[in-house]
Amino acid sequence: MLRRTGFTLIELLTVIAIIAVLAAIAFPVYARAKDSAYRNSDLSNMNALRTALQLYRVDQGGYPPAILGYATLYDSGPLAGQIVPADKLRGFLYPRRVDSIRTLQPSYDRASLTATGPAVWPNRDPRAVGSAPILDLNGDGSIDSADDFANARQAYGPEDGWATPNGVTNDPDAAPHYYLVSGYDAALTDVPGGGQRLELRYALFWTQWGLTGGSLNDDPRQLGYEDPPESTVVTWNSFFRDLQNGVPTHQKRDLVLFLGGSARPYDSNDVFNRSWRVMP
Repeated sequence: MLRRTGFTLIELLTVIAIIAVLAAIAFPVYARAKDSAYRNSDLSNMNALRTALQLYRVDQGGYPPAILGYATLYDSGPLAGQIVPADKLRGFLYPRRVDSIRTLQPSYDRASLTATGPAVWPNRDPRAVGSAPILDLNGDGSIDSADDFANARQAYGPEDGWATPNGVTNDPDAAPHYYLVSGYDAALTDVPGGGQRLELRYALFWTQWGLTGGSLNDDPRQLGYEDPPESTVVTWNSFFRDLQNGVPTHQKRDLVLFLGGSARPYDSNDVFNRSWRVMP
């Protein structure tokens, strides 16, 4: 008689269970490793942007109004009226000071090279004026409520309209359109309650005084001023945020690039609420 051998049902189920357990262990480890690699890549690219901006400043005497540049159309030829792809644009930093368009694209940014749109200003610091001074703006040698001027706070928020270099407009066509692939000029971000919006990440001026001629009492941490301090926020990366009910959690998942040093992890909830007003 021939003897047949094979797996019993119990043995087969045991093997399947072991594979499932191993997969449950391996997949999160792989996801964390991938996330860590993406974060390190973005940190490196943000530091390269800082170097490129400093070179631009040496050459031009100031920082550019945008990192890549505003959306541009072909003005002649067979493609007239169509959007110039981001990697074909001769922008402020690319390709002269930044040799790869991917340096301007965060790892989790999947926008196409021709996707563009107007942006809104990010959230304003919700703390009451006078309750959250961050610098000695009046020069009396101490940092207190007298240093927290209303006009030295962010002038506009996302509810005010589409962002322009000098304020806001209700006409999206009148506002500059940004390449979505340039996630350090403007970036898509989740909105509490659902949906997303394109939000400004880089600007020469943020405050009411800065946008309207300047003031000795203004926050100097703005790239449009002659000699901004090292604590000035250049841009930030919010693609790594963890959300709870649509609101970023208090974990250091955002990446903030300060003018005087390398990009660093920062509390996502603080960046969500205060944007450029966070301090190193």
